[in-house]
Amino acid sequence: MRTLGLDLGTKTLGVAVSDEFGWTAQGLETIAIDEERGHYGFERLRAIIDEYGVDTIVVGWPKNMNGTLGPRAEASERFAAKLREEFSLPVVLWDERLSTMAAERMLIAADVSRKKRRKVIDKMAAAVILQSYLDSKR
Repeated sequence: MRTLGLDLGTKTLGVAVSDEFGWTAQGLETIAIDEERGHYGFERLRAIIDEYGVDTIVVGWPKNMNGTLGPRAEASERFAAKLREEFSLPVVLWDERLSTMAAERMLIAADVSRKKRRKVIDKMAAAVILQSYLDSKR
């Protein structure tokens, strides 16, 4: 079974999946969503969950640097509750402070152009979040 990692934004959802052993995270795709209207791409997520045999979902939880919860962390909590209801799978909120910055640094180090970075940053951030979670399990 595999673990799914998600990085929630207001317009996009970064998606990553673990390997079968739960050792490594790979960025899969970025799903267009509309948080304001409550459209979270659940149809596509269901297809991914079924295709990869996902048994756990990890959602990035963007706490403030001082550990408090701001509006984005609260949005992630609401999203996690919707995921639990929709998919009946365990959903883990995972501290994602600086994950997007880490993903951006990796892409810059790989000499990826700014235009291309914009296209992949969300799935890369999801992979960073998921890898952090997987590493904590060892």
